[in-house]
Parts: sequence; structure tokens; C-alpha cells
Amino acid sequence: MEKFQSLISTAVPVSVENIDTDQIIPARFLKATTRDGFGENLFRDWRYNGDNTPKDFVLNDAKYSGKILVAGKNFGCGSSREHAAWAIHDYGFKVVVSSFFADIFKNNALNNGLLPITVSAMFLQKMFNAIEADPKSEIKVDLENQFIQITASGESENFEINAYKKVCMINGFDNIDYLLSIKDKIKEYEQKRVLA
Repeated sequence: MEKFQSLISTAVPVSVENIDTDQIIPARFLKATTRDGFGENLFRDWRYNGDNTPKDFVLNDAKYSGKILVAGKNFGCGSSREHAAWAIHDYGFKVVVSSFFADIFKNNALNNGLLPITVSAMFLQKMFNAIEADPKSEIKVDLENQFIQITASGESENFEINAYKKVCMINGFDNIDYLLSIKDKIKEYEQKRVLA
């Protein structure tokens, strides 16, 4: 995984609540065995008609871009497909912000280098308002210090993250990489156990 420490980026707003994983990546696209290529079908049924002509949807609107997806409450609900996190990350997003995430989606995101940030409903609305007022508004994410900020206004909010997952994201570790990083400590512990 890529290391993630901080990010300043514009954001793409999808203010719909209760976005489930089938809306994020429809089931008919889950046949691939690798993580590549899912981004092109992110929100496929919201982005395109049956004849592949584009719909009026934010990802088809050139004024919105960036590495941060700002979404409505209860993002990632529904089935537990890991492909939802793959699709969002493959599209180019590094961060998803919402006032509530489904637990399984949140864990899948963290396991795949995508940072899910839970903010208050009030701060989420402020973010939507800022992006609507100026699509070039930038958002700052500081993982080390655990805060997110609307740079134009300076308003910010702290967020929580599992300490283990934070270490993994900052260092670009998956679970195996993390274990390899502490292999000397594991070896030392095992040697002490044998002697005990």
C-alpha cells in the first residue's frame, strides 16, 4: 500500500444518504480476480445509462475533481463486498468522508489504503456547503494529528482511527508488512517463551 500521512485536495460531493455497496460497484462487475479496473465502474448505474451515455452525475461533471469523496450519512451499507473499497481507491480517491460508515466497509477501506473519516453531521454539512459554493475548495487531511480542515475557512474537526490501522496507513503497511516490521520483537518474545 501507499504511505498516507497528509493530503490537501479538492473534493467530490455525493450528498446521498444510505449509499450501499451495490450502488458503489454493481454486482455484475465483481467477476475480476484482481483489484485493477474497478474504478471505471464506480457508481456505474448512477453515471451511465444502459447505452453507456453519461447521466447528470457529479463524477461526470468536470467542475468536480480531487482525491477526497465527501458522502452522505451511512456510506457503504449493504453487502460486505471488498470491491467497493477497491473501486473507490482505483478511481483515484484516497479519502472518503461521511458522518457514518458501515463497519464492514470501514474496515475494508482501511485494509486497502483508503482512509474513511467520520465527522459530525454539522461538519459534513459545512463541507458540502463549501464545495457547493466553490468546487475548487480544498480540504486538508492530517492523519498524524487526526484532523480534517476546510482550508478556506480554517474550520476543522478531529477524527478517530484505530491506532493499529493508523500505523499501517502512515507506513504503507498491509497486515503482513506490519508483522514483518516487528519480526525481531516477535522472535525475541518467542525466545523468552521457550526459556520460561
